[in-house]
Amino acid sequence: MPEDALAANVWCATVLTLFPEMFPGPLGFSLAGKALEMGVWRLETVDIRAFARDKHRSVDAAPAGGGAGMVLRPDVLAAAIDDVRARETLLRPRRPLICLSPRGAPLRQKRVRALRSEPGVVLICGRFEGIDERLLQTRGVEEVSLGDFVLSGGEPAALALLDAVVRMLPGVTGNPGALEEESFEQGLLEYPHYTKPGEWEGMVTPPVLLSGNHAQIRAWRKARSEEITQRRRPDLWRRYVAGTEENE
Repeated sequence: MPEDALAANVWCATVLTLFPEMFPGPLGFSLAGKALEMGVWRLETVDIRAFARDKHRSVDAAPAGGGAGMVLRPDVLAAAIDDVRARETLLRPRRPLICLSPRGAPLRQKRVRALRSEPGVVLICGRFEGIDERLLQTRGVEEVSLGDFVLSGGEPAALALLDAVVRMLPGVTGNPGALEEESFEQGLLEYPHYTKPGEWEGMVTPPVLLSGNHAQIRAWRKARSEEITQRRRPDLWRRYVAGTEENE
């Protein structure tokens, strides 16, 4: 990544990975890809293996205490992180350092909005059985999870996190107002959508949406959002009700 990108007021993502060729991947297309091409945001990949110290470029070792799989070495990964930090601190405030991990805190829209307001983010894509715990502690790594499932590596999760943040950056989405009504933005799942034709396979668009009465349309959409959230995501519904009661 050019130094002027870090110096400028541009949201910058640095991804530490054993597979830099996986990026930008899907982020090179559609709105995120266009914004990347225009310089609205910047993406840098760092090959962790480039910081290995032996002739075999080893990045992992057997887990202490035995067991299956391998563990990412703390010395190799620390060298990669420290290199990124050394370049970063000369030019702009430090960015959050996040490791994509199934044992991390669930990624919520609130955290996505917060990351949008940061100078950018540094992401660690884990592999094998995990990362040496000492690295996570000494470098102040925040662990984040996309859900209760396991991937073969952190790269797909990193792509998802970046997509969630980048689409919220100023100048990326053509209609910023659309972001305000999406799922999770108000603590609810999004309401149903309809378009042409007005009648399709015996089903019709709800008449209220064609009434032109914007107050009634807003009320209908909120009621449907509440109904869907209560039925599909009772955990979200409980948080929404609790938050509503606190604000009254």
